[in-house]
Amino acid sequence: MDMLARVQSFVLQGIEPAPCEIEVDVATAGLPKTTVVGLPDTAVKESAERVRSAMINSSYGFPDARILIGLAPAHTQKTGPVYDLPIAVGLLKARGELRNDDADRLLFAGELALDGRLRPVNGIINLALLARRTGFRGVVVPADNAAEASAVRGISVYAATSLSQVVAFLNGQAPIAPSPEPSLDAELDTAPAPLDFADIRGQEGVKRAMTIAAAGNHNILMIGPAGTGKSMSAKALPGILPPLSRDEALEVTRIYSAVGQVPPGQALLTARPVRSPHHTASPVAVVGGGTHPRPGEVSLAHHGVLFLDEMPEFPRAVLETLRQPMEDNQVTIARAHGTVRFPAQFQLVAAMNPHPKGDKPANEIGQRQMDRYLAKISGPLVDRIDLHVEVPAVSFDQLSGARNGESSATLRARVVAARSVQAARNGGPTRTNRTLSGRELDRLAALPPDATELLKQAMNDLGLSARAYDKIRRIARTIADLENTQVVALPHVAEAVQYRLLDRH
Repeated sequence: MDMLARVQSFVLQGIEPAPCEIEVDVATAGLPKTTVVGLPDTAVKESAERVRSAMINSSYGFPDARILIGLAPAHTQKTGPVYDLPIAVGLLKARGELRNDDADRLLFAGELALDGRLRPVNGIINLALLARRTGFRGVVVPADNAAEASAVRGISVYAATSLSQVVAFLNGQAPIAPSPEPSLDAELDTAPAPLDFADIRGQEGVKRAMTIAAAGNHNILMIGPAGTGKSMSAKALPGILPPLSRDEALEVTRIYSAVGQVPPGQALLTARPVRSPHHTASPVAVVGGGTHPRPGEVSLAHHGVLFLDEMPEFPRAVLETLRQPMEDNQVTIARAHGTVRFPAQFQLVAAMNPHPKGDKPANEIGQRQMDRYLAKISGPLVDRIDLHVEVPAVSFDQLSGARNGESSATLRARVVAARSVQAARNGGPTRTNRTLSGRELDRLAALPPDATELLKQAMNDLGLSARAYDKIRRIARTIADLENTQVVALPHVAEAVQYRLLDRH
């Protein structure tokens, strides 16, 4: 007589969770054999052997029968050891060793060690989100994943350390108290800054440009000789960005959880991510992809900063792949079995030397070398960068003097105030000035006649594109917001034009 059981788990499609039903059929007729179907990868196929050892070593035994394990939907690829626990629960349920229906109202995920211990798996926060969305009572997860799952409000998270503890819980023999919801608001507000702008000597113009970039979420490119503080300025930028909201932290954690980069025992990532890929990184590493698509650096920088140091050293193919996510705030990866989308709402911060040797050209030959070096970055990509800033050499007096300039805390307060103005005017906290369309700019950043004339002259003299025209208006709108004025005036436009350095070059 056949015995059939069903247990619910999940499958990740990119970072989006979808229901996955594990069906376990134990047939008494036929030669003993265990088969896993439903597009399993190698790790999923090996689940049968891990489950066998875990059940035997946990004193439950393993059925000497013909076992078929189906993972539905069958057309979706299943990866990783996430199905060990639900398969074991399904086998025990099919054999009648689970004596109530609690398992039908829960989602399960977890890797089993050979002795029955539960090990953490990737994507657990997405499992919790799926449980809340589909109306399940809660989730049963490894103890090391419990804090992450508990960040999702509205469901019960049952943390277990072993298969035997899960069985005792499902049979009502040893209740497991739901994991408490973590308190994260204070941690989100006080995420530490890696570097204070007050520690950077000189470069007040660069600090001003960085403040504008932070206030409007604008992309920025710094150009200057080696050793002038470009990398330090990039590292200090996260310290003046607004703290992550809980929803933003949840989105960021979802991405990092899908690739297994959430620190053990941590509920949410509380600081804005900063990613600094090396210039030898491949296009797949930067934008994502692979046989089983994974998020790349642009998605890991979601709601944070993507820093490209020595930008011209990156292969042109890598730089060109940035154009679509910079426009759409997401990465679309098409494969034969389907299309996956990863969020990629990042702020690009790039740095480069004006010359391959790191300094400014000293003669005509050096000038030609500089032109070839700058030409490594395509015009359409430069057009998508809002601010181009020159970073001059720092004088001895500035280097040897006391700390100067405003602190990151002061600049951050100014940035937060400007973002609040934008949220109220533009329609929400995610609607920064960088996201304004041309029609919205006509309404929200209307220019007086003298500012319009200046912008017209700049367009004609510099040969600016329509995209650059809108970017100047967005920057001017942000400068006005930093001054807490609703009117975009001539000085705001004049300063915004100065940040089109490469157009002037």
